[in-house]
Amino acid sequence: MAGSVSEPLDPDAIRHLVVHCSDSPDEDDIGASEIHALHLSFGWNGIGYHRVIRRDGSIEGGRPDYWVGAHVHGENTVSLGVCLIGRQHFTDAQFDSLELILRFWREDHPRATICGHRDFPTTDKTCPNFDVAEFCAERGVDAGPGVPGLTPPRLIPA
Repeated sequence: MAGSVSEPLDPDAIRHLVVHCSDSPDEDDIGASEIHALHLSFGWNGIGYHRVIRRDGSIEGGRPDYWVGAHVHGENTVSLGVCLIGRQHFTDAQFDSLELILRFWREDHPRATICGHRDFPTTDKTCPNFDVAEFCAERGVDAGPGVPGLTPPRLIPA
């Protein structure tokens, strides 16, 4: 079932750290509870993202990191997802929070690649409507190895 939370997420299998946007009007300050309600209306078991970043930069929890998400078709068992509220114009506070989350996740998942939802060959979405690799380069965040959806995680010697 899409959006199932019954499966635990294997932290060693994480290979994508995926940035999304809510595709809601930039002036709307919704949060995790509104996305949760929306995803329930899809017949899912609640919010599909692991984190939500509101317009003021505050970070809200979605699914716990140990649960399979519902945010990238075919890649949910190997990814974590964060969603920026808005469509085109994100705030500096949101970008600061995004950097914090991505740095934190990269520490825990060094084999993972940071990418946008649009970077997967299985989607025609433009989400998150900016170049995540460029964002990482500008912020000095290691975006990791690989090509989203195509490259398996590299092995890191013990």
